[in-house]
Amino acid sequence: MRVLQVNSVYGTGSTGVLTRTLHHGLMERGHESLVLYGRGPEAQDSNVIRVCSDTYARANKAWSMLSGYAYGGCEASTKKVIQYIRDFGPDVVHLQCINEHFINIYRLLDWLAQAKLPTLITLHADFMFTANCGSALGCEGWKGGCENCPDFRRATGSLVLGRTRASFNRMLAAYQKFDERLSIVAVSPWLARRAEQSPMFAGRGVTTILNGVDCGIFTPSDDESGEGRPYLLHVTSHFTDKDDALKGGRYIIDLADRLSDLPLEIVVAGKSEVEASRLPNNVRILGPVSDAAELARLYSGATATLLTSNQETFSLPCAESLCCGTPVVGFEAGGPESIALPEANVFVRYGDLDALEAATRCFIGKSCPSRRQLAAHAARVYSITRMIDEYVREYRRVACL
Repeated sequence: MRVLQVNSVYGTGSTGVLTRTLHHGLMERGHESLVLYGRGPEAQDSNVIRVCSDTYARANKAWSMLSGYAYGGCEASTKKVIQYIRDFGPDVVHLQCINEHFINIYRLLDWLAQAKLPTLITLHADFMFTANCGSALGCEGWKGGCENCPDFRRATGSLVLGRTRASFNRMLAAYQKFDERLSIVAVSPWLARRAEQSPMFAGRGVTTILNGVDCGIFTPSDDESGEGRPYLLHVTSHFTDKDDALKGGRYIIDLADRLSDLPLEIVVAGKSEVEASRLPNNVRILGPVSDAAELARLYSGATATLLTSNQETFSLPCAESLCCGTPVVGFEAGGPESIALPEANVFVRYGDLDALEAATRCFIGKSCPSRRQLAAHAARVYSITRMIDEYVREYRRVACL
């Protein structure tokens, strides 16, 4: 089978790592695999091609900000991608997370539909069914076509023009050109239920395939983490105390203040923009942790992992933590509570700091399955082998192979 993936990045970030994992897994199983990506460092793997320069992407981002169309422009790179698809002749085209101003999503969908190429789309965020927001949060305007969006600047990055309805109609028109050779996959049951409510996928089912975790790396470790006293771990791409930050860093700071009587600290793994003077004494910033083995050691040594996001479609920190045998405490954010293992997690209503504090204090002394037992269960649920097998089955189904 010949599979062609398209993603914004390759080998970096959550979707870039998943794309690489799937690429390697397909080739190991004897399939032909090609990846096209738009941003980030040059890949060293075979059959992986970057189709867009940083300069071109920045220019198209500026065009998007002026035009009001979040996923338009990018004519040259889109033509290049289409030509690669023609030359490779895939049995199925797999679209991963294709934002980041490297491709014209409307035109690519339209071309794939008219070419009658079997296409699988993995939903990692909201934008492939809202045509605008990456995270629509509490807004449900996308169910009715995003008419007169009151928050169009955040939703699209537009400086002036509110074209959310026009964007929605362009994407909807492209989807409607597909026949049965279109598969929609969500990375969590919560996201699948959400996507099924969009007019984009009316009459189409949405399949769930959980993201895979490398359980050879993310597994309970007997090594000392080197973090000293007991700690709670918060893993994030961006740690900030701004009120509107999606990852909820301000709640970590507030929770630390409330837990100052306990002999533990909160360790933050991620890029931080919070001033040191704003941090309680029991919060320690490690900065970005890019080494997966080191991150696994941090999970393994933690009392629990904290999640404070407003919305997550999956949450790799949740799955990685559980694979290391470490329970999770956090806010309900959609994806995490729908993919987590119920015996080792507590999720409370988003923003309810009293409930989060109570759950954290209760969980610190709560008995749960042994770390090895918990990790073994997690390894079955989140395994890479399981993820690749499920994608191969879905490829064969949509391609009628």
